[in-house]
Amino acid sequence: MERKKREFFEDLMNFISSWNEEASIMQPLYNMVLKPNEVVVTVDLPYVDLNKIEVKAIEDKLEVLAKTKEAICLSKFGLKHRSGEFNCYHIVVQIPVPVDWRRLTYRLKRGILEVHLPRL
Repeated sequence: MERKKREFFEDLMNFISSWNEEASIMQPLYNMVLKPNEVVVTVDLPYVDLNKIEVKAIEDKLEVLAKTKEAICLSKFGLKHRSGEFNCYHIVVQIPVPVDWRRLTYRLKRGILEVHLPRL
């Protein structure tokens, strides 16, 4: 029973930390693939234009900030237990290997941001 309570609490905290209601910011889903020559990070950014995306390198972290085309209601994603809206995505991803930040490239295709970081 204690384990189930702990797991529930951890899941709840993960959900809460992905949504900042006061700032109208949502933490998007992401994936990282470590390849021999590069690190590829993909970030889900639906309803965003490429010119509204900021990609920054901060020490060993990748930061992505993207403004949506318009405010998005959580109900649009089928959420019934939570209400509100957001107009920005923000995420900071720890990069576990040394990369050449000066050669960082990215593109947006069908709402997925793909960031390529050549390894050192």
